[in-house]
Amino acid sequence: MKVLVLGGGVIGASAAYELAGEGHQVVLVERQPGVALETSFANAGEVSPGYSAPWAGPGVPLKAVKWLLMHHRPLVIRPHFDWHMVSWVLAMLRNCTAARYELNKSRMVRLAQYSRDCMVALRAATGIQYDERMQGTLQLFRTQQQLDGIASDTAILDRYGVPYEVLSRAGCIQHEPALSRVRSKFVGGLRLPGDETGDCFKFTKRIAEMAAARGANLRFGVTVQSLLTDGKRVTGVVTDQGRLQADAYLLALGSHSPKLLAPLGISLPVYPVKGYSITVPITDAGGAPESTVMDETHKVAVTRLGDRIRVGGTAELAGYTLQLHEARRRTLMHVVGDLFPDGGDLGRAEFWCGLRPMTPDGTPVLGSTELPNLYLATGHGTLGWTMAAGTARVLADLIAGRPPAIDMAGLTIDRYR
Repeated sequence: MKVLVLGGGVIGASAAYELAGEGHQVVLVERQPGVALETSFANAGEVSPGYSAPWAGPGVPLKAVKWLLMHHRPLVIRPHFDWHMVSWVLAMLRNCTAARYELNKSRMVRLAQYSRDCMVALRAATGIQYDERMQGTLQLFRTQQQLDGIASDTAILDRYGVPYEVLSRAGCIQHEPALSRVRSKFVGGLRLPGDETGDCFKFTKRIAEMAAARGANLRFGVTVQSLLTDGKRVTGVVTDQGRLQADAYLLALGSHSPKLLAPLGISLPVYPVKGYSITVPITDAGGAPESTVMDETHKVAVTRLGDRIRVGGTAELAGYTLQLHEARRRTLMHVVGDLFPDGGDLGRAEFWCGLRPMTPDGTPVLGSTELPNLYLATGHGTLGWTMAAGTARVLADLIAGRPPAIDMAGLTIDRYR
C-alpha cells in the first residue's frame, strides 16, 4: 500500500525505513531541507533504556519548586498565558503518584527494552554507524543524600530486570577516568551498563538514506498544513505544495502533531518541552567522558560523540518558541566545565535547542486512531532516540495488519479517552 510518513525526525525516518522494507510505497514529507534538522539534530546522544522513566513521580512537585529556585536550574517556566501548557501541567501533576509512576514506567520500559533489541538487530543487519558507544550511562551524585536516596530507583530497576551498579567514588573513576581530576565534586554514582550513546543526527541521515535505497521517496521542503477526512478515514494531506494522498498516514511530527489532530476532534496531550545542548570539540581525549555522565544535581547529560562532547539538559516550558537563552548556555557550560574541565574547548561550543514532544505521563503515543488509516508515533519526550527503532518496528507491524512483538496496552491514544 502507499504510506505517507509525516515528519523526518528520527522516528519518521526510522519508520520509513521499516515500512519500505515491508514493500510499501513510502513517501516521507519533511518541511526542512533534510532529515533530523529539528529535535533530532543535537540531542544529548543517549540511547538509554535503563533511564526510561516518566518525569511525573512521587515528590516531583516539591523538587520542581527547588529546581526553579536554583541558580543553574534544570526547570524553567516562561510565564505566558497558554491553556495548553496549564492543562498539560495539571495532567502531569495527576500522574505524580506512586501507583501512576509505576504504571507509566512499566509502559516506557517495555517499549525501550524492545527498541534496544531492535537497534541491536538493525546494527547487525546493516552495519550502520553513528559514533556509537556501548559503555553505559553513569548517573553521578554530588551529595551523600542523593546517593543514599536511590533505594526506590534500584528497587524499580530490580523489578524490571534492568542491570545496574551502585558505585563509590573510586568505582565511578574506574569507568570514567577523567573524573579522577575532579574527585572532590562527587561521592558516587549509579551505572546502567546496558545503555548506549550515539549521534542521533548521523543515525537519522543514514537510516533515511537506507530507506531511500529501499524505494522510499523523501520529499523535503514540504510543509504539512492540514489533514482531510470524510468523517471515517483520512482522505488526504494539504501541504504548501498541493494535496497528497495515500492509503495510510503516519503522523510523526513531534510536538506539532496535536495541531493537525485538533481540527479532527482528536485531543492529543503532547506539549513542547524545550531542551538545550552545546557541542564542544574535544581537545584532551583523556579529560573527556568515555560515555554518558548524567549530573543528577543539574539534570544535565555529558556525552562523548566521536571527537565531540555533547552536553544536554534543561526542561523549559515556553510554548513553541526556539529562542536561545544565554542562562541555559551558562548552565551547560558550568556542568561540563566543572566535571570535565580539560576535555574540550568551551570557546568553540555550538549552542542549540529543540522541542521535545512530552506527554503528561511520559509514555509516547503509538498506533491507530479512531480514523483507521491514521497512525500516531509521537510523545516520546527525551526518549525519541532511545525508542526510535522499536517504535518504527511496531508501526510497521500495525500498518501491515500484524500484531506487534510487544503488548500495546497503555501505549496508544486510547489511554486518554
